[in-house]
Amino acid sequence: MAEKSRGNLGVLAAPRVAPRLPEEEQAPLYKRLRAQAFLGIFLGYAGYYLIRNNVSIVSAVLEEHDVLDALGLGIVANAVLFSYGLSKFFMAMLSDRANARYFLPLGLALSAIVNLLLAFVPILTASVGIFATMMFINGWFQGMGWPPSGRVLVHWFSTNERGWMTSIWNCAHNVGGAGVGILSAWALSEFASTEADWTPAFWVPAIVALVVAVIAFILVRDRPEAVGLPPIEEWREDPAKVDETAEELEMPWKDKLFKHVLTNRVIVLLALTNVFVYTLRYGVLNWIPIYLTNQIHAANITDGIIGFAIYELAGIVGTLLCGWMSDKVFKGWRSGAGLVFILGVGIALVFYWQIPASAPLWIFYVLIAIIGGLIYGPVMLIGLMAIDMSPTNIAGTAAGFTGMFGYLLGASLASTGVGLLVKHFGWDVTFACLVGIVLLALVFMWVLGRDERKMMIEREEKLRDMEEDTK
Repeated sequence: MAEKSRGNLGVLAAPRVAPRLPEEEQAPLYKRLRAQAFLGIFLGYAGYYLIRNNVSIVSAVLEEHDVLDALGLGIVANAVLFSYGLSKFFMAMLSDRANARYFLPLGLALSAIVNLLLAFVPILTASVGIFATMMFINGWFQGMGWPPSGRVLVHWFSTNERGWMTSIWNCAHNVGGAGVGILSAWALSEFASTEADWTPAFWVPAIVALVVAVIAFILVRDRPEAVGLPPIEEWREDPAKVDETAEELEMPWKDKLFKHVLTNRVIVLLALTNVFVYTLRYGVLNWIPIYLTNQIHAANITDGIIGFAIYELAGIVGTLLCGWMSDKVFKGWRSGAGLVFILGVGIALVFYWQIPASAPLWIFYVLIAIIGGLIYGPVMLIGLMAIDMSPTNIAGTAAGFTGMFGYLLGASLASTGVGLLVKHFGWDVTFACLVGIVLLALVFMWVLGRDERKMMIEREEKLRDMEEDTK
């Protein structure tokens, strides 16, 4: 069914509500389009990771052949991080009023074009300033991936199933992250003209990303109402945690932004909690190779890199487990799963810190796997809670707001902050500070849990009302 656009966003605008289909046609179409839309955002978001920051993959080549020195590599990498953090919020504000079917593929295609330009236009990598500017632009387009994905999740999957589905979708970044390594290694071996030629690691993944963008456009549908289907809450008889009043529906979008995001107690608390979660995520991950190599008797640089990979791979298992627990064990109370996982991170972190340096290396690997598996659960949960605990038409902006805090503050604390602590005070003080951050994260998650409980009580009352109406 054709999707009509409206407003001054043109073709990107969210489609109007289509005439409701006959009831007998709804179930088969709903099941097919839900699966199709989910596959579209999974592949599409994995595609973003193929071209997010390929500089890190070829950093040794760039440094060895004087394209960038160590400082330049850091500046270029930080340009992407900073830009992505900002874009995740500001592009989300646009995404919430746009059609996800166009928005997600467009951002992916634009990011791919930037990578193609970097590969084929030498002047764009001739200086650190120009290179960093191009990667800043790339990071901005990268911010167009999460918000439309969150919009599709909130419109096509209801509250009591969204945790599991979001956790599966969240693994797309692991698929894309692994894919870019494999694809870049193959591209360099097949197409590099000399040992100094790093460009195939940019242009080959970019071409694949363009193909993925086309596939995502074919698969994704913005929301059920655009194709003549009822809202997901009505179809599954599963009300949202937060509904807008009739008065709020008529409210200007800017007022909704202030009410439901910028001055909303729950969303602000989520954003602050995300700072602590991201500090823990990268505060351990970024320093695994250095810590193992320098502090553990049996470890060398290769062992440190293996520890890095173990941490990331364990994150897939932890993410899926956390999503399942939040739906099935905690019945949609996301904060409960978050508290369990953050507490587990704290316990494992203390063991990782206190195990003697002479202990067998496999013990450190086990603890790294536990920390990585547990921390990625809350990373996923905070984005999920933001879309869960916001009205659907501003959910992406709420998630983008929490993401901005995580990247701009949390990731910075994990890199610069941990680096300063290690340099000036040593590892014991550094780990003590990380344990303190675990305690702060627990306190904030507990406060969030109380607010979420109140929302769930109101939701249960809606469920009872719906059951009585059907009798």
